[in-house]
Amino acid sequence: MPIKQIDHGTKEYQQMVELRNEILRKPLGLTFDPEELARETKDILIAAFEEDKILGCCLLTKVDNQCVRLRQMAVQNNLQGKGIGAAMLNYAENVARDAGYYKVIMHARKTATGFYEKLGYKITGKEFEEITIPHFIMEKRLR
Repeated sequence: MPIKQIDHGTKEYQQMVELRNEILRKPLGLTFDPEELARETKDILIAAFEEDKILGCCLLTKVDNQCVRLRQMAVQNNLQGKGIGAAMLNYAENVARDAGYYKVIMHARKTATGFYEKLGYKITGKEFEEITIPHFIMEKRLR
């Protein structure tokens, strides 16, 4: 299962958008705004593939020179719990560390906090609502 960085606007990126829409947006009755997707040109786009089929993905968005924000982590429904998300997160942390970042933060869905806690993330704030569901801010120091 290769995990790699992909480029905005490519066929692989289109698969990434479709996966994120299917897993993260459709269940909430939401869709992507074209302006939102256009802002991702500066993000680090990460995806796991099996041959040409996307299995999972996530993005890293620069917050400042020390910190990136993990966003839009998604894994195919039938493959969740098989280590793909953990492998992608490890890859994303290595990419962030290699780029000179010291910390990863995220707005984690309440239902996913246990997954992130097992991988060293800590909840740093009170519960809040985002895109109609409960979230927590979580973070992990990389150095």
